[in-house]
Amino acid sequence: MKKLFESSNLNYEEISNMVADGSLIIYPTDTVYGLGASIEKKKSLDRIYKVKERDEKSPLIALLSDKKYVKKVAVINEMNRKKIEKLIKVFWPGGLTIILDKKRIIPSNMVSNGTSVGVRIPDHKISIKIIESCGGILATTSANISGEPSPRSYAELSEKIKSRVEIVIDDNETPKGVVSTIIDMRGAPKILRQGNITQIDIEKIIGKMK
Repeated sequence: MKKLFESSNLNYEEISNMVADGSLIIYPTDTVYGLGASIEKKKSLDRIYKVKERDEKSPLIALLSDKKYVKKVAVINEMNRKKIEKLIKVFWPGGLTIILDKKRIIPSNMVSNGTSVGVRIPDHKISIKIIESCGGILATTSANISGEPSPRSYAELSEKIKSRVEIVIDDNETPKGVVSTIIDMRGAPKILRQGNITQIDIEKIIGKMK
């Protein structure tokens, strides 16, 4: 049964129970609307790809409600520990996704059978509360059919994708609409995608990158 929640009247316990049972959720973040599922439900993670009509070679990221969950899902290497901690302190919550080596708790079908995972805390109170109610971690991607623009607001969500999930959150606020910057911190720091946070912004915090 589909549930549409208004942001002013969210039942976090019901959302938590539904996600734990395998439901997919479309919810607002600080960048674009996200499509999420529990990392403990491999079938739900597979469904995300089907819902989006997306190539399974494109990994999902782990949105977190608090930085304490980073060590649950990822390994912070000692070489970059101080730099990673600085990035987290300055840019989280916010639009910076950090790529790290994944821990076993992250299912292989969430990260395209890879060994890494992207982690981020969104700068959005409702999404943080939703993620926290679901255990602090939600596997997430943008809530659009592959090839279509990423939705910046509830109004931009397609009827097609809304019809394929169990939970939809209608948020009256408009997210920023700018994708997160992705930085790989497994070795020498490397920007994989630039969003609202620039390389110059990052270099001010961790020094020059090659």
